[in-house]
Amino acid sequence: MTRPALPASSAERVSRSWWRSNQRRLAPWLFLAPGMIMFAVYVIIPIFQSMWISFYDWDGLGEKIWIGLDNYRELLDDDAFYTSLKNNVIWLVLYLLAIPAGLMIAIFLNQNVWGMRLYKSLFFFPFVISQVVVGLMFSWFYAPDFGLFYRLIELLTGQGIAVLADERYVTYGIIAAGLWPQIAYVMILYLTGLNNVAPDQVEAARLDGARGWRMLWYVILPQLRPATFIAVVVTVIGALRSFDLVSIMTDGGPYGSSRVLSFYMYEQALSEYGYRMGYGAAIAVVLFAIMMVFISGFIWKMWRDEAER
Repeated sequence: MTRPALPASSAERVSRSWWRSNQRRLAPWLFLAPGMIMFAVYVIIPIFQSMWISFYDWDGLGEKIWIGLDNYRELLDDDAFYTSLKNNVIWLVLYLLAIPAGLMIAIFLNQNVWGMRLYKSLFFFPFVISQVVVGLMFSWFYAPDFGLFYRLIELLTGQGIAVLADERYVTYGIIAAGLWPQIAYVMILYLTGLNNVAPDQVEAARLDGARGWRMLWYVILPQLRPATFIAVVVTVIGALRSFDLVSIMTDGGPYGSSRVLSFYMYEQALSEYGYRMGYGAAIAVVLFAIMMVFISGFIWKMWRDEAER
């Protein structure tokens, strides 16, 4: 036996009543929906597409040929892949220096002294510069014969060093260029966090005799955990996706010694040397897995620390 249809006015009242009773629960999801859809379309779906493409031999235009795990097996015997992986590890270790450096600068700038706005502008300046400009500036800085760094080393030791042309130093030279804006970014995160530090806790710690490192370690840093979490995540991601500076400053040279995984992926998948979309996708999957291991580990540690409090 079917229920009789409600009159139009009654149906409208029921609809309005249902919306009012569920408005608080549904409104946040309606605001989040556009961002979640964009994130799914441009991040989540491409991740799974990359994983799927990594099982094929494909030039990006022709027919895909299923080869299973052959791309991953080839990676295990690829010396260029291991060079790129080693350079990424060096990038990751040295890039983390941006966190304590940014914290120290933020503490210095979080003072009310004359001229502090000028100092903040100078330290903020590297963050607003394009990575292309940073790469060109440091390329000139390291340039043989006329670069400032080359001239200084020549003045001190009698012989200059062509950093970007030497396999021993090229990766460290590019990392130094990347650290300059990254430290500025971390500094901004910590400056924001320092503005939210509870002054009553600082005053109470001073009354108890806390000064210097004790104040920083036991009072300031625990309140900066959200800023530290964001700083670590963006620094790890920045170190592992370090493509632009490598491309601008050395194009992977000399002799491929400055390659990183993101640049090697580009070389194999999209440059004139490759057009191997499947192999490039396999490199991307490995890079994504490494990134997720580090970030997931740090998220788990943060969650465990919060649960123990």
